[in-house]
Amino acid sequence: MRLDGKSAVVTGAASGIGRATAEAFALAGAKVVLGDINEEGGEAAAGAIAVRGGNAEFIRLDVTDPASVESFRSAALALHGAIDILASVAGWGRTEPFVENTPELWRKLIDLNLLGTIMITRAFIDPMIERRGGKVVTVASDAGRVGSLGETVYSGAKGGVIAFTKGLAREMARYNITVNCVCPGPTDTPLMAAVPDKMKEAFSRVTPMHRLARPAEIADAILFFASPHSDFVTGQVLSVSGGLTMAG
Repeated sequence: MRLDGKSAVVTGAASGIGRATAEAFALAGAKVVLGDINEEGGEAAAGAIAVRGGNAEFIRLDVTDPASVESFRSAALALHGAIDILASVAGWGRTEPFVENTPELWRKLIDLNLLGTIMITRAFIDPMIERRGGKVVTVASDAGRVGSLGETVYSGAKGGVIAFTKGLAREMARYNITVNCVCPGPTDTPLMAAVPDKMKEAFSRVTPMHRLARPAEIADAILFFASPHSDFVTGQVLSVSGGLTMAG
């Protein structure tokens, strides 16, 4: 799957699935703009891509801050003139019983996982409409499809991303813009590293393929939705979870 001549934005690109996605896009021939609040990690990710011969630039981005999103948008468009692909990967969660959550935690989970996806998509959709073409790929979670113990509000936010994706796909189809969603299962990322070993072992045990996903395996699914191979696919949700959640 090649992306030669395409320009792409990847949020949450400093680590984990976002970084793997930026690498996959660049190695497929795209010019990639990496966005993340983690400046050190983002610069390192862009540098690592450049060493491998890819075209990558890092720009700081806080998807929860409208001013940061607008600044990022302007800088990305100034670099490439147009963005063909948007991969909204930035997200965050914390495992904790719902009755122990604070309203501040609810707000952070919703702002980062749902409203952040909405804001970054709004920032780049107009130029795609004007050119009558583009690819939007959101990243939710299987928690948003079937729920997840200790991640109730996170599940709700990710469920919102799935519904947002489907609604936007209906609106954008007339402009030849596809909008699809990838739902990872438990994945070996820095966020997962903070989860107790006992819980990680449980995830692996109940997954039919008996292991966590690798970030590159999620990135491969995102690459499919970003590529010409999915030109007649829109409004779809793809779980990449080793069979853990065989949702309909």
